[in-house]
Amino acid sequence: MWSLKDLQGRREIIDRIDWDMTPEKAVETFLEWGTGWSRKGDFVQYHDQESLYFVVYDWEQPPQVTLIRRDIHEAEELAKIVVPAEMAIEAVREAGRKPGVGVYAISDRLKEWLKKELGC
Repeated sequence: MWSLKDLQGRREIIDRIDWDMTPEKAVETFLEWGTGWSRKGDFVQYHDQESLYFVVYDWEQPPQVTLIRRDIHEAEELAKIVVPAEMAIEAVREAGRKPGVGVYAISDRLKEWLKKELGC
């Protein structure tokens, strides 16, 4: 599992991060093949397509984000990055849910913080 420092040295990975991917969109894109028509073509288009994106697991302490690599076969955790607690809490609250119950997309503020830390 990579840390922030490890990931900072992997430009080939950083450049492939999909900053707009969410956990819900990843499931729709890679696991719900039959619903592509309702998402206006937003689905897997070739066999080895994959996405790299961040999620917040709100049960983790200290608060952190996890970089996921997802394809049609699996989801693999590549990196864990400790983030400012208030930003992780904000991401969960923006999703309209209570802490302790799920997996969430990163907030815009957290996205900007990550981009700065990763030199994007």
